[in-house]
Order: sequence, then C-alpha cells, then structure tokens
Amino acid sequence: MKKIEAIIRPHKLDEVRDALQEAGFRGLTVTEVKGYGRQMGHNEIYRGSEYTINFLPKVKVEIVCSDDKTEKAVDLIVKNARTGEVGDGKIFILAVEEVIRVRTGEVGDDAL
Repeated sequence: MKKIEAIIRPHKLDEVRDALQEAGFRGLTVTEVKGYGRQMGHNEIYRGSEYTINFLPKVKVEIVCSDDKTEKAVDLIVKNARTGEVGDGKIFILAVEEVIRVRTGEVGDDAL
C-alpha cells in the first residue's frame, strides 16, 4: 500500500476530489497548509504599503491506496491539479506498512 500526499492549489481541490471519486477512490483527508517552494512567496500591495507573503496557502490531500492503484491516483491528481504555472505543488508517495479499520478491525486492503 502507498500513501499519496499532494500539496496543491486550494482552488484545484474540487477538481482533484471529483476525479478521484469518479475513478472509485474512497477516503480522502484534506488539510489547509501554508508553505513555499521555488516561488519563494510573493509581494502584495495593501493600502499603499508593500508586504512580502512568505507562506502561500495550499491544500494537502492525502489518500492511501493499494500499490496497483497508485499510478492511476497520481495521474489523476497531476492532470486535475496542474495549471502550468510555478506553484502547482508536489506529490509525495510513501510506503504504508499496515492499515487497520478501527470500527471492524479489518486490516490491509480490506480496511481501505
């Protein structure tokens, strides 16, 4: 099993969620986060004063799936989160040793 963590633009969340749901992926965790990558933030002018915004609002989407579905999930995220501009985000793929459904005690793929 793999855990996919995708840091994406907030306005792309609905597209990513809908694409994953249509493909049959169930269960998704979304967290509002702030950070920066190569874009290193940006400057804004508010009431005549310039401010540097170092940490930009992003959304972290987490999904756990079986190994054979990982590539499909990643492809869907990339396709639906991409704008082609700097700051589109990153995807991290991590190995998951075990999953246990608390309510039933099911383990492994059955718990997903």
